[in-house]
Amino acid sequence: MIIGAIASAAFHPLLMLAQDEENRGMTLLEQIHNGGVTGYTIILLSLIALTLAIINVAAIQPKRLVPPHLVAALSGLLSTRNVVGALELCKRVENDCFLARSLAAGLTRYQRSAFGPFEFKDAIEEAGAEEVARLYRRTDALGLIGAIAPMLGLLGTVIGMVGAFGTISNVGARPELLASDISKALITTLMGLCVAIPTMAVFTFLRNRIDHYAAQVAQTIEDLTVALEPTGQPVKVAAAAATASGPARAAAPPSMPGGGPARPSAPPAPARAGS
Repeated sequence: MIIGAIASAAFHPLLMLAQDEENRGMTLLEQIHNGGVTGYTIILLSLIALTLAIINVAAIQPKRLVPPHLVAALSGLLSTRNVVGALELCKRVENDCFLARSLAAGLTRYQRSAFGPFEFKDAIEEAGAEEVARLYRRTDALGLIGAIAPMLGLLGTVIGMVGAFGTISNVGARPELLASDISKALITTLMGLCVAIPTMAVFTFLRNRIDHYAAQVAQTIEDLTVALEPTGQPVKVAAAAATASGPARAAAPPSMPGGGPARPSAPPAPARAGS
């Protein structure tokens, strides 16, 4: 809906020009044809930009970045400090999304590092920054099209002006021929601007949308990982530590009342002969 409104506003000058030219016996297709190879290149870029805009608007949605069912499942697991179950859930193919990839990086650090409870937030931030960069790269093509479309229009204008001056040198300054060449030159500039304006508008809209949803993902992860704050050891980690320390305590010598280890008792003295 937003894309359609922007596109209609941007292409309105081109449609008005086509209507004026149609009243004089020239259709819109003929105007585009007058743009030559440059004009057809701009039309191709406009179709690519429209396709990319639809794909990105459909992909950058809250339900795709932060699925509600995944949030509910992770909330139940992490509230009981079940890190292993939450990590397995994040790594499932059907749950692949912004939230799952970012949280999986933090939970992996939580398990593998000795200082996991203190470092997993840093791992989540690093993974989140990479996810935002990945979404930015999805929209780079739109920014590129929006930047080069007016340049192509200017190129077509220069080519048309060169043709106009060639007409002057060949047949003289005949107004009807010059007007035709100049019209052919300026149509490419108009086409380039009509493509660039809505493309850059959609590009900016998508970038702002990415930033907004990235902030939502960060807040969701913050809410989910409250139970993993370093206030104590996770259940599984504590159990493993208790198991590992059990034999060591059993093998340790008994302690003296003063706190030090008990000294071994001296062997009995041998009996004297004749006593």
